[in-house]
Amino acid sequence: MDQAALHAAITTLVAALNPFDELGRAHRATTLEWLAGTHDIFRRAKPATPSPHLVCYFMLVDRAAESVLLCDHRAARLWLPTGGHVEPGEHPYATVRREVVEELGITAVPDPILGEKPFLLTVTETNDVPENRHTDISLWFALAGTKNQALKPDEAEFAGVRWWRREEIQAADPRRFDPHLGRALSAL
Repeated sequence: MDQAALHAAITTLVAALNPFDELGRAHRATTLEWLAGTHDIFRRAKPATPSPHLVCYFMLVDRAAESVLLCDHRAARLWLPTGGHVEPGEHPYATVRREVVEELGITAVPDPILGEKPFLLTVTETNDVPENRHTDISLWFALAGTKNQALKPDEAEFAGVRWWRREEIQAADPRRFDPHLGRALSAL
């Protein structure tokens, strides 16, 4: 897919999102304005060039167990869904397929309800030293999983992985998680 067609496809993904709250509507409007103003949307240099740039999160969801997989991310020092930066020329769902192999050692299986479309969009300034701070425009996807499936987590990136129920996340210190995790759980 050429760059113009890819940019149009990403714009279509964002425009098709149906935000469920005011923050979601603001993030979609901000992202659509950003996309209309630039084609420089993929990270070219670590950690922050350009800012903002496109990221994909994907939550492994065990609907029967009402649980999601989160990873204790070494660099961020937070429990996060798995994910990664969208590479130049890469469609966001291709990022999901690539990253799930790299980070968990499994094949992507789309969530049976949400399919291959994002269910949430967030615009977040990273929590980093000032010279590395930047804004991530994150598309959130859901993948089907089960608590008993074999995973091979990337030990260089994650100190651990764990399945969490909503009640456990709500009972924990919110500073331990992505600031939009509660919204993501509501959107699921």
